[in-house]
Amino acid sequence: MNDQQLLRYSRHILLDEIGIEGQSRLLASKALIIGAGGLGSPAAFYLASAGVGSITLIDHDQVDLTNLQRQILHTEERVGLNKVDSAKLTLAQLNPHIQIHALCEKADAARLCELVQQADVVLDCSDNFATRHAVNAACVAHKKPLVSGAAISFDGQCSVFDVRQADAPCYACIFPAELHFEEVACSTMGVFAPLVGIIGTVQAAEALKLLMHVGTSLAGKLLLLDARSMEWQQIKAKRNPHCAVCGPVHQNP
Repeated sequence: MNDQQLLRYSRHILLDEIGIEGQSRLLASKALIIGAGGLGSPAAFYLASAGVGSITLIDHDQVDLTNLQRQILHTEERVGLNKVDSAKLTLAQLNPHIQIHALCEKADAARLCELVQQADVVLDCSDNFATRHAVNAACVAHKKPLVSGAAISFDGQCSVFDVRQADAPCYACIFPAELHFEEVACSTMGVFAPLVGIIGTVQAAEALKLLMHVGTSLAGKLLLLDARSMEWQQIKAKRNPHCAVCGPVHQNP
């Protein structure tokens, strides 16, 4: 690290658990963020400010006026602009010394596999089960840690799915695709603005910990938040040996 980096990241470096070694890991790391909306906004802010060397954002949507109540990467002047381009502008102002890759596309399974393979950590900040399952499958295939978040109304959840750990479940272990969970959209149900900030920030924290090899991740635990009462619950979960996604990988590594 040069003198400017030592000063910029000094408050991380002062932490014994991080130090120069941990911060150097961040600067050499690559993060993939799926979604540049409510969850992706705070997650990207903190990864960029913390000094993750390369951040790839993928989202096919454009900034809409209704997004601005909670999607803090964007501004009213950017309504109509691709979300990833708006995000890149914001993050480049925050930290011009890292690489921001903006991909305005809706990735299919093959594309997700390509992007996941290049990343050190993946943050799923999407808003639908189809994308979550596709991202999970790619992460399992390439044994990449996945930090998953979701938020609707006043309810949020976050977990880490890391099949590098023997007993840790993947997303499909807890939410099997065949159960057909009901899709609930912010456009019909609404979402409490700070909720996505809280969950997205937790995602950022988990991603940074994984990249720096600090602490214990949420792997094997599902963190739930009821923002009405600001009460947290934690549910433990184990890998399903019969999971259609990670079961065979676990049995035949």
